[in-house]
Amino acid sequence: MSIFADNIRFLRVKKEMSQQSVADEILGMSRDRYSKYESGRSEPPYDVLIKISRYYNISIDLLLTVDIKKYPLDNIVNLPDNRIVLPILVDEAGENKIEIVPHKASMGYLNGYNDPEYIESLQYMSLPFLRNGKYRAFPAGGDSMPPYNDSTYFIGEYVESRNDLKKGVTYIFVTREGFVYKRYADQNEFGTLVSADNSFYDPYEIEWSQVLEIWKYVCTVTTEDLGLRNLGQEDTRAMFRSLKNDNQSLKNTVQNLKDIIQTLKDAIQKKLN
Repeated sequence: MSIFADNIRFLRVKKEMSQQSVADEILGMSRDRYSKYESGRSEPPYDVLIKISRYYNISIDLLLTVDIKKYPLDNIVNLPDNRIVLPILVDEAGENKIEIVPHKASMGYLNGYNDPEYIESLQYMSLPFLRNGKYRAFPAGGDSMPPYNDSTYFIGEYVESRNDLKKGVTYIFVTREGFVYKRYADQNEFGTLVSADNSFYDPYEIEWSQVLEIWKYVCTVTTEDLGLRNLGQEDTRAMFRSLKNDNQSLKNTVQNLKDIIQTLKDAIQKKLN
């Protein structure tokens, strides 16, 4: 069964509707024809895809490519453009998971930012003081950014609507060409006017058609911080237990060596006598 077939069956059952009801009331076709879509024996034409997408309020892209039963349905429906890459997940300690976009995989993010499996594959960290909202860590880079080194990551809070942008506030704009850290100035229906913190660069406009995501700048961290943050409480406790065991093992080894040395001394002394 295809992902699409599985999805429309899941959505229909979720709404407690029969195949006949969906076929008659939503799609205007026979039950037999519709049942072939749910069983994967037939693929619907574009007009049927559009009707199904509008009825369930879920994009065609997600219906065709993502196993939506893995994610809370309300999260999918309520997020702009069904951006299901943004559910707030927590680690073993109950802290928000902040996904880390690595330097070497920046272009991979541009292709996979809307793919839940890709997002789940990213490493993450947790910052206890960032709890309300959805956060992600992006690598610093580019001449127009502030003077941060290559080990620096910008933490951004997801912005659901461009209407939420505030003048003078810095944002991470994820565009089709990469990540840009800019201070928001103004916007119109075609794009947004932004400026760099580096005064050497003039303000310019980013077209909305090029913008994939917007994240409000929150703070910066370094790779050293990330290494520590990736350790949950259980991992930390396990690390200290291991160190304690290693220390005890070392003590035992030292004591054994002392015993052997003492035995040798006694034997030598006995021979001398």
